[in-house]
Amino acid sequence: MFFWKTYRIRSFEIGLHFRNGEFRGILEPGTHRMLTFMRDVHVDVVSQRDPWLVHDQLDMIVRSGALENRAIVLDLRDHERALVWVDNRFSHILPAGLYAYWTGLKDVRVEIVDAREVRLRHSDLKLIARSPMAHRVLETQSVDRDHVGVLHIDGRYVDTLSPGLYAFWKGRSDVRVVDVDLREMMIDVGGQDIMTSDKVTLRLNAVVTWKIADPRKAVSQTEDVRQALYRETQLLLRSVIGARGLDEFLTDRDAVAKETDDGLRDRAAALGLEVVSVGIRDLILPGDMKDLMNRVTEARKAAEANLISRREETAAMRSQANTARLLADNPVLMRLRELEVLEKVAAGGKLQVVLGEKNPGEQGLADKVANLL
Repeated sequence: MFFWKTYRIRSFEIGLHFRNGEFRGILEPGTHRMLTFMRDVHVDVVSQRDPWLVHDQLDMIVRSGALENRAIVLDLRDHERALVWVDNRFSHILPAGLYAYWTGLKDVRVEIVDAREVRLRHSDLKLIARSPMAHRVLETQSVDRDHVGVLHIDGRYVDTLSPGLYAFWKGRSDVRVVDVDLREMMIDVGGQDIMTSDKVTLRLNAVVTWKIADPRKAVSQTEDVRQALYRETQLLLRSVIGARGLDEFLTDRDAVAKETDDGLRDRAAALGLEVVSVGIRDLILPGDMKDLMNRVTEARKAAEANLISRREETAAMRSQANTARLLADNPVLMRLRELEVLEKVAAGGKLQVVLGEKNPGEQGLADKVANLL
């Protein structure tokens, strides 16, 4: 059955004319009347306001040449990607495939990128990474402040990334970025039992301050640099303390820390680390040894106190002997000393003097007191 069908195409639209499933051409804006038989004519009206032409028969439309001077046609190969700007604003990323963009109403700009260069470098990378469809074709990685990223592609070291945003094409290579913190960190080495050279077992807690100096070494030399440094510190402490007796260790713990520090720096450098400091935080002795040390300390302090007391007594006796010698050699000083004693006695209370009888030919007590006064 034949009948007429009318299609109205507005100024911002384009008609795609099909007959019996075959593309016949483009219909310009306006009114079009077509004679059809059994609905063998079909027209798809598409808007140029959306510049991206999406159609299931796009390949036929492109091959017909009808889009020439009307649209940008992209036939992206497997290793190609396209960055699309519309009216000077970034729109989206296209993976491999066939695409067409109308150019009549909007300014469309396309930048084709070779995805064989796994890392995407672009001045508008932040805009590109946040755009629609970016997650389909891009893998993004952020490196925080005071960190670096160690980049490996297909298992090979490529670069050390400074803080910032990075993007890599998906599906091209095996990309791995290891985040490395460059700030100073601390390790508590605690609870290990160590035997001294005189067979005394003690428990030691130490602290190590360190930071990463060579990120590439720190990532490649060992699986876990923190654990490796912890084990190295334990072994060094056992070696250093095991060569000393308990008294020597207690007398100079700083020497133990310094020797451990010196030995640890060389090993840490091989791991890409820098040791800032090593310190002994806590020392725990067994209960019986602690009691013994307390008794030794108590006896030592008692002996020191007794020695000080003896020294004071000796000094006092030496002073008294010097005073007696001085008074014996100076009668006037002896007389003044007697008067001072008498003054103190008189000032202390009521003075009562009892006088007895004197023997014939001797000086009595009264005469002596009179002479004294």
